[in-house]
Amino acid sequence: MKNKLIAADGKRVLLLILVLLVSSATLLQARSTAPSSLPAIKSRAEFDTLARVYTDTPYALPHVMFVIDRRNKNKIYYVNSKRYRFHRDFVNGTYLSLERGEQFFDNNYLKPNRRFILGTLAYQTPVRRFTFEFWEGDLIPAEQIKEASEIIARTFFEKPAFKPNSLRQEEAAATIEGLERISESDLAGAQEYQALNLAKGLGRIHVINKLDEHVEIGSNEIIVLNEVPLHIPPVAGIIISRPSTPLSHINLLAKSWGVPNAYIKNAGELFKEYDGWWMSFETLRDRYNIQRADNNQLREYQTRLAARRDVMTPRFNLSVNRFASLSEQRARSVIAYGAKSANLGEVLNSRLPNVTVPGGFTIPFFYYDQFIKENKLDDAIYEMMNDQRFVHDPAYRRERLTAMREKFARGGINAGLRAAVLRRFRAEFAGKGVFVRSSSNTEDLPNFNGAGLYNTVPNVRADEALIDAIKNVWSSLWNFEAYEARERAGVDHSKVYMAVLIQEGINADAAGVMITTDPYDKENRTSVYISAKRGLGIRVVEGEKIAEQIMFNPVSNTVRVLTRSAEDSLLTFDEKGGVREVSITGDRAVLTDAVVRRLAETARKLKRIFGGRDQDIEWAIMGNQIYIVQSRPYIAGN
Repeated sequence: MKNKLIAADGKRVLLLILVLLVSSATLLQARSTAPSSLPAIKSRAEFDTLARVYTDTPYALPHVMFVIDRRNKNKIYYVNSKRYRFHRDFVNGTYLSLERGEQFFDNNYLKPNRRFILGTLAYQTPVRRFTFEFWEGDLIPAEQIKEASEIIARTFFEKPAFKPNSLRQEEAAATIEGLERISESDLAGAQEYQALNLAKGLGRIHVINKLDEHVEIGSNEIIVLNEVPLHIPPVAGIIISRPSTPLSHINLLAKSWGVPNAYIKNAGELFKEYDGWWMSFETLRDRYNIQRADNNQLREYQTRLAARRDVMTPRFNLSVNRFASLSEQRARSVIAYGAKSANLGEVLNSRLPNVTVPGGFTIPFFYYDQFIKENKLDDAIYEMMNDQRFVHDPAYRRERLTAMREKFARGGINAGLRAAVLRRFRAEFAGKGVFVRSSSNTEDLPNFNGAGLYNTVPNVRADEALIDAIKNVWSSLWNFEAYEARERAGVDHSKVYMAVLIQEGINADAAGVMITTDPYDKENRTSVYISAKRGLGIRVVEGEKIAEQIMFNPVSNTVRVLTRSAEDSLLTFDEKGGVREVSITGDRAVLTDAVVRRLAETARKLKRIFGGRDQDIEWAIMGNQIYIVQSRPYIAGN
């Protein structure tokens, strides 16, 4: 009897709990004024009642998910996106379908005969327009994009444009007559701010209307530029007033320096009043902070400057005097042949299928050292480095470094070396153009990659041009920007040496750079970021005009086009040597989906070759062949 009473009491307690839960749910529902979905949105106010807002983007992004049920006369549900995080949550929560997990994913994102069309409507602040879009991995066919466009046009208060989020979607949309599109490129072009490296710095604002050889830049300056320069010395921060490719050398170097770097529209006008002031500048994902530095900040800066790290001494071996083909080199060859050449030797000897490293041979550090001693340039370098005006006056330092490079150009290469170089050049590259490339011992050091600091001479075909090119590459060790970068990194200038890689030139159909991670999103580490342009890849790393930028995500197996190339010309080999510029028109697409996937797979294999360390890779494509012309460690910066 007692047990029956206990059971009865237990039932009453459970019943009471259920009543309380139902009452609480009823109260919560009564407090909520927004429905789970709407069959139409008739105003911006109705949109806002359903919209979730992302604030971790460069601009606020209010958005509402939508679900179109193709089995129920194409009924559309505009989902309360504050209540439901994913499309699946709404579909399951409203009992439209009980499919879950992989089954739901395959049936509604991958298969063409899907029941649901699942997308998102967003208000794009940069262009002040609504767009509809699909997840980047959605293999939605063109007819369903068109179907969604027509349904939304009938049920939404404003006709939105379509925003493709993958190459497949972009190609499908191109076949739909009358479909207005807004691309990632359009949004980037309309942005007023883009953080290219998140950091905080202190420096003197220097507004530069036109950057030329007469403009001096100090390492303590936050420079404000109207255009992306080819080279700059290390600085305290970078602000550019027009968009550029994030994979330009300047932007990558800013990351390795750990300094704030951003595109800010009309920056020259905005910061004109601060010119010459010491300012604190911080770049955040969606905004920037800038304010005048106080005395405490300036004292802290001086303390950090006084406590700079110990001098870094690059490794070298001057006893090796043999020319070495790339096939004879491995990564350990760096101490005699430089990082660029040694790494390419490692790649070549890994024998990656369907990937080629153009052949070549390398003149080791020994001959740079021999050249400067035979031409008494070692004495001139020592005298220059100990000139106190050279140390303290940037303008004078630039003049002295220019004069030093001119001494290299006038210097003589001894007859034995000249004969050996030309004999091998004629034997291996008869009738071909070569790239004469730098390979120093001051590249790929810890926290200092030296990207873009030294010279490459393209498409060299004649004997005298080759000799001049070798001296040009040697002399680039004393480029102003290279000296300034080494100085900031604490590299011992007296221990720097240059090897020269003479490599078969590839007159590329397309070329560029790829990085084995997303350089701007730490949560997207497994992706491959690719920057590409038609023709030779010289201008990809210069960053003067926006390249085609593509992200391959191996998790979703998707190719996402971020920007198309803005180039109106390309560079190609001149038959007489050097390069010439050719105008181009028509479609700005550079890479196909298939080529992107091949490049991404190559990048993954190169990362594995170098022990899983992320790589900064220069590549070229001619015909159907992928060529790798550089693989160096990617330094993400602070």
